[in-house]
Amino acid sequence: MNNENDNQIIEHDEITGQSTCQSASSEADDSSPIQEHEEEETVNGRSVRRRGVYLLPNLLTTGALFSGFYAILSAMAGNFEAAAIAIFVAMVFDGLDGRVARLTNTQSAFGVQYDSLSDMVSFGVAPAVVSFSWALHSLGKVGWAMAFIYISCAALRLARFNTQVGSVDSRFFIGLASPAAAALVAGMVWAGHDAEPGVTLSIVAAVTTAMAGILMVLNVRYISFKGVDLRGRVPFVRMLIAIMVIIIVTVNPPVVLLVLGAAYALSGPIQVLLRKMRKK
Repeated sequence: MNNENDNQIIEHDEITGQSTCQSASSEADDSSPIQEHEEEETVNGRSVRRRGVYLLPNLLTTGALFSGFYAILSAMAGNFEAAAIAIFVAMVFDGLDGRVARLTNTQSAFGVQYDSLSDMVSFGVAPAVVSFSWALHSLGKVGWAMAFIYISCAALRLARFNTQVGSVDSRFFIGLASPAAAALVAGMVWAGHDAEPGVTLSIVAAVTTAMAGILMVLNVRYISFKGVDLRGRVPFVRMLIAIMVIIIVTVNPPVVLLVLGAAYALSGPIQVLLRKMRKK
Protein backbone atom coordinates (compact mmCIF):
# COMPACT_ATOMS: atom_id res chain seq x y z
CA MET A 1 0.00 0.00 0.00
CA ASN A 2 1.46 3.35 -1.05
CA ASN A 3 1.63 6.13 1.50
CA GLU A 4 1.11 9.54 -0.12
CA ASN A 5 2.77 11.29 2.84
CA ASP A 6 6.11 9.79 1.82
CA ASN A 7 6.02 11.81 -1.40
CA GLN A 8 5.01 15.17 0.00
CA ILE A 9 6.97 18.34 -0.67
CA ILE A 10 6.89 20.93 2.09
CA GLU A 11 7.14 24.58 1.09
CA HIS A 12 8.34 26.90 3.83
CA ASP A 13 8.19 30.68 3.64
CA GLU A 14 11.13 32.21 5.53
CA ILE A 15 9.34 35.54 5.97
CA THR A 16 5.96 34.39 7.31
CA GLY A 17 7.23 31.19 8.91
CA GLN A 18 4.29 29.28 7.41
CA SER A 19 4.66 25.91 5.76
CA THR A 20 2.48 24.39 3.08
CA CYS A 21 2.47 20.77 2.06
CA GLN A 22 1.71 19.43 -1.37
CA SER A 23 1.63 15.94 -2.77
CA ALA A 24 4.32 14.88 -5.21
CA SER A 25 4.22 11.95 -7.59
CA SER A 26 7.04 9.43 -7.63
CA GLU A 27 7.71 10.49 -11.21
CA ALA A 28 10.31 13.28 -11.33
CA ASP A 29 8.63 15.10 -14.19
CA ASP A 30 5.39 15.54 -12.18
CA SER A 31 7.02 17.72 -9.53
CA SER A 32 7.02 21.46 -10.04
CA PRO A 33 10.38 23.06 -10.90
CA ILE A 34 12.32 24.99 -8.28
CA GLN A 35 11.81 28.71 -8.76
CA GLU A 36 14.60 31.30 -8.62
CA HIS A 37 13.57 32.43 -5.14
CA GLU A 38 13.38 28.89 -3.76
CA GLU A 39 16.01 26.60 -2.25
CA GLU A 40 15.43 22.87 -1.78
CA GLU A 41 16.68 21.15 1.37
CA THR A 42 16.16 17.73 2.95
CA VAL A 43 14.69 17.82 6.46
CA ASN A 44 13.82 14.56 8.26
CA GLY A 45 13.81 12.69 4.98
CA ARG A 46 11.46 15.14 3.29
CA SER A 47 12.15 17.63 0.53
CA VAL A 48 11.65 21.17 1.83
CA ARG A 49 11.54 24.20 -0.44
CA ARG A 50 12.46 27.37 1.38
CA ARG A 51 11.44 30.68 -0.12
CA GLY A 52 13.62 33.75 0.23
CA VAL A 53 17.02 34.04 1.92
CA TYR A 54 18.13 34.57 5.50
CA LEU A 55 18.63 38.28 6.09
CA LEU A 56 21.29 38.67 8.79
CA PRO A 57 24.15 36.41 7.59
CA ASN A 58 23.68 37.41 3.95
CA LEU A 59 23.60 41.08 4.95
CA LEU A 60 27.01 40.62 6.59
CA THR A 61 28.27 38.89 3.45
CA THR A 62 27.02 41.86 1.44
CA GLY A 63 28.99 44.12 3.77
CA ALA A 64 32.14 42.14 2.97
CA LEU A 65 31.39 42.33 -0.74
CA PHE A 66 30.86 46.10 -0.60
CA SER A 67 34.10 46.56 1.35
CA GLY A 68 36.01 44.69 -1.36
CA PHE A 69 34.32 46.78 -4.04
CA TYR A 70 35.18 49.97 -2.14
CA ALA A 71 38.81 48.84 -1.86
CA ILE A 72 38.99 48.52 -5.65
CA LEU A 73 37.47 51.98 -6.19
CA SER A 74 39.82 53.54 -3.61
CA ALA A 75 42.87 51.94 -5.24
CA MET A 76 41.83 53.23 -8.66
CA ALA A 77 41.51 56.71 -7.13
CA GLY A 78 44.96 56.46 -5.55
CA ASN A 79 43.70 56.30 -1.94
CA PHE A 80 45.69 53.21 -0.94
CA GLU A 81 45.31 53.60 2.82
CA ALA A 82 41.52 53.52 2.53
CA ALA A 83 41.76 50.59 0.12
CA ALA A 84 43.85 48.53 2.55
CA ILE A 85 41.57 49.36 5.48
CA ALA A 86 38.52 48.35 3.42
CA ILE A 87 40.02 44.88 2.88
CA PHE A 88 40.46 44.46 6.64
CA VAL A 89 36.86 45.60 7.15
CA ALA A 90 35.81 42.92 4.65
CA MET A 91 37.67 40.38 6.79
CA VAL A 92 35.63 41.42 9.83
CA PHE A 93 32.34 40.98 7.95
CA ASP A 94 33.54 37.66 6.51
CA GLY A 95 34.44 36.38 9.96
CA LEU A 96 31.03 37.33 11.32
CA ASP A 97 28.67 36.00 8.64
CA GLY A 98 29.54 32.33 9.11
CA ARG A 99 29.49 32.48 12.90
CA VAL A 100 26.18 34.36 12.92
CA ALA A 101 24.69 31.78 10.55
CA ARG A 102 25.76 28.94 12.84
CA LEU A 103 24.65 30.66 16.04
CA THR A 104 21.23 31.52 14.61
CA ASN A 105 20.88 28.22 12.71
CA THR A 106 20.46 30.06 9.40
CA GLN A 107 23.00 28.19 7.28
CA SER A 108 21.97 27.60 3.68
CA ALA A 109 23.46 26.45 0.39
CA PHE A 110 22.74 29.91 -1.00
CA GLY A 111 24.73 31.51 1.81
CA VAL A 112 27.71 29.24 1.15
CA GLN A 113 27.82 30.12 -2.55
CA TYR A 114 27.22 33.83 -1.93
CA ASP A 115 30.02 33.91 0.65
CA SER A 116 32.41 32.22 -1.80
CA LEU A 117 31.66 34.76 -4.54
CA SER A 118 32.06 37.61 -2.05
CA ASP A 119 35.43 36.19 -0.98
CA MET A 120 36.59 36.10 -4.59
CA VAL A 121 35.91 39.82 -4.96
CA SER A 122 37.11 40.98 -1.52
CA PHE A 123 40.09 38.66 -1.04
CA GLY A 124 40.91 37.71 -4.62
CA VAL A 125 40.35 40.62 -6.99
CA ALA A 126 40.59 43.54 -4.53
CA PRO A 127 44.07 42.77 -3.06
CA ALA A 128 45.51 42.19 -6.54
CA VAL A 129 44.08 45.46 -7.89
CA VAL A 130 45.23 47.38 -4.81
CA SER A 131 48.76 45.95 -5.02
CA PHE A 132 48.96 46.59 -8.77
CA SER A 133 47.71 50.17 -8.51
CA TRP A 134 50.06 50.85 -5.60
CA ALA A 135 53.40 49.49 -6.86
CA LEU A 136 53.17 46.66 -9.39
CA HIS A 137 52.13 48.85 -12.32
CA SER A 138 55.66 50.24 -12.62
CA LEU A 139 56.94 46.74 -13.48
CA GLY A 140 54.82 46.58 -16.63
CA LYS A 141 53.93 43.06 -17.77
CA VAL A 142 55.76 41.52 -14.82
CA GLY A 143 53.57 43.56 -12.50
CA TRP A 144 50.25 42.48 -13.94
CA ALA A 145 51.56 38.89 -14.15
CA MET A 146 52.22 38.92 -10.38
CA ALA A 147 48.75 40.33 -9.78
CA PHE A 148 47.18 37.65 -11.98
CA ILE A 149 49.09 34.91 -10.15
CA TYR A 150 47.43 36.10 -6.96
CA ILE A 151 43.93 36.26 -8.49
CA SER A 152 44.16 32.84 -10.15
CA CYS A 153 45.51 31.22 -6.98
CA ALA A 154 42.68 32.78 -4.96
CA ALA A 155 40.12 31.33 -7.39
CA LEU A 156 41.77 27.89 -7.21
CA ARG A 157 41.92 28.10 -3.41
CA LEU A 158 38.22 28.93 -3.10
CA ALA A 159 37.22 26.22 -5.59
CA ARG A 160 39.24 23.62 -3.69
CA PHE A 161 37.79 24.75 -0.37
CA ASN A 162 34.22 24.42 -1.70
CA THR A 163 34.85 20.86 -2.91
CA GLN A 164 36.50 19.80 0.36
CA VAL A 165 33.81 21.04 2.75
CA GLY A 166 32.92 18.23 5.14
CA SER A 167 35.75 15.96 3.98
CA VAL A 168 38.75 17.55 5.75
CA ASP A 169 39.64 18.32 9.36
CA SER A 170 37.94 21.62 10.18
CA ARG A 171 40.75 22.48 12.62
CA PHE A 172 43.07 23.13 9.69
CA PHE A 173 43.07 24.84 6.30
CA ILE A 174 44.84 23.23 3.37
CA GLY A 175 46.70 26.17 1.93
CA LEU A 176 46.64 29.74 3.18
CA ALA A 177 43.05 30.98 3.49
CA SER A 178 42.15 33.78 1.08
CA PRO A 179 41.36 36.30 3.88
CA ALA A 180 44.80 35.65 5.41
CA ALA A 181 46.48 36.12 2.03
CA ALA A 182 44.52 39.34 1.54
CA ALA A 183 45.59 40.51 5.01
CA LEU A 184 49.24 40.02 4.06
CA VAL A 185 48.88 42.10 0.88
CA ALA A 186 46.66 44.74 2.49
CA GLY A 187 48.99 45.02 5.49
CA MET A 188 51.92 45.61 3.14
CA VAL A 189 50.07 48.35 1.27
CA TRP A 190 48.77 49.99 4.44
CA ALA A 191 52.20 50.00 6.10
CA GLY A 192 53.88 51.44 3.00
CA HIS A 193 51.14 53.55 1.44
CA ASP A 194 53.18 56.75 1.90
CA ALA A 195 56.54 55.22 0.92
CA GLU A 196 58.51 56.69 -1.96
CA PRO A 197 57.85 54.76 -5.20
CA GLY A 198 60.80 52.96 -6.70
CA VAL A 199 62.17 49.69 -8.02
CA THR A 200 62.77 48.28 -4.54
CA LEU A 201 59.18 48.93 -3.46
CA SER A 202 57.84 47.36 -6.65
CA ILE A 203 59.97 44.24 -6.23
CA VAL A 204 58.88 43.82 -2.60
CA ALA A 205 55.25 44.18 -3.68
CA ALA A 206 55.72 41.66 -6.50
CA VAL A 207 57.35 39.04 -4.27
CA THR A 208 54.81 39.49 -1.47
CA THR A 209 51.79 39.40 -3.79
CA ALA A 210 52.99 36.33 -5.69
CA MET A 211 54.04 34.55 -2.50
CA ALA A 212 50.64 35.18 -0.89
CA GLY A 213 48.99 33.69 -3.97
CA ILE A 214 51.22 30.61 -4.15
CA LEU A 215 50.76 29.88 -0.43
CA MET A 216 47.01 29.66 -1.03
CA VAL A 217 47.39 26.63 -3.32
CA LEU A 218 50.27 24.83 -1.60
CA ASN A 219 49.41 21.56 0.14
CA VAL A 220 50.35 23.01 3.53
CA ARG A 221 48.25 22.95 6.69
CA TYR A 222 47.34 26.10 8.61
CA ILE A 223 45.50 26.32 11.92
CA SER A 224 41.94 27.47 11.18
CA PHE A 225 41.00 28.68 14.70
CA LYS A 226 37.50 27.32 14.03
CA GLY A 227 37.71 25.32 17.25
CA VAL A 228 37.69 28.49 19.33
CA ASP A 229 34.48 28.57 21.38
CA LEU A 230 33.47 32.20 21.85
CA ARG A 231 30.59 31.20 24.14
CA GLY A 232 32.61 28.94 26.44
CA ARG A 233 34.80 29.75 29.42
CA VAL A 234 38.51 30.39 28.86
CA PRO A 235 41.45 30.67 31.27
CA PHE A 236 42.04 34.16 32.61
CA VAL A 237 45.52 34.19 31.06
CA ARG A 238 44.06 33.81 27.57
CA MET A 239 41.79 36.78 28.19
CA LEU A 240 44.81 38.87 29.21
CA ILE A 241 46.69 37.79 26.08
CA ALA A 242 43.72 38.76 23.89
CA ILE A 243 43.53 42.18 25.56
CA MET A 244 47.28 42.71 25.09
CA VAL A 245 47.05 41.81 21.40
CA ILE A 246 44.25 44.35 20.91
CA ILE A 247 46.29 47.04 22.67
CA ILE A 248 49.38 46.27 20.56
CA VAL A 249 47.34 46.46 17.35
CA THR A 250 45.93 49.87 18.29
CA VAL A 251 49.46 51.28 18.81
CA ASN A 252 50.43 50.88 15.14
CA PRO A 253 47.71 48.99 13.25
CA PRO A 254 49.33 48.71 9.78
CA VAL A 255 52.71 47.47 10.99
CA VAL A 256 51.31 45.10 13.62
CA LEU A 257 48.74 43.62 11.23
CA LEU A 258 51.44 43.17 8.59
CA VAL A 259 53.68 41.35 11.08
CA LEU A 260 50.81 39.14 12.27
CA GLY A 261 49.79 38.37 8.68
CA ALA A 262 53.34 37.51 7.67
CA ALA A 263 53.85 35.34 10.77
CA TYR A 264 50.68 33.37 10.05
CA ALA A 265 51.50 33.02 6.35
CA LEU A 266 54.97 31.66 7.16
CA SER A 267 53.73 29.38 9.96
CA GLY A 268 52.61 26.72 7.48
CA PRO A 269 55.92 26.28 5.61
CA ILE A 270 57.87 26.54 8.88
CA GLN A 271 55.86 23.67 10.39
CA VAL A 272 56.58 21.56 7.30
CA LEU A 273 60.32 22.24 7.61
CA LEU A 274 60.29 21.44 11.33
CA ARG A 275 58.53 18.11 10.71
CA LYS A 276 61.10 17.18 8.06
CA MET A 277 63.96 18.08 10.41
CA ARG A 278 62.49 15.90 13.17
CA LYS A 279 62.25 12.93 10.83
CA LYS A 280 65.95 13.25 10.07
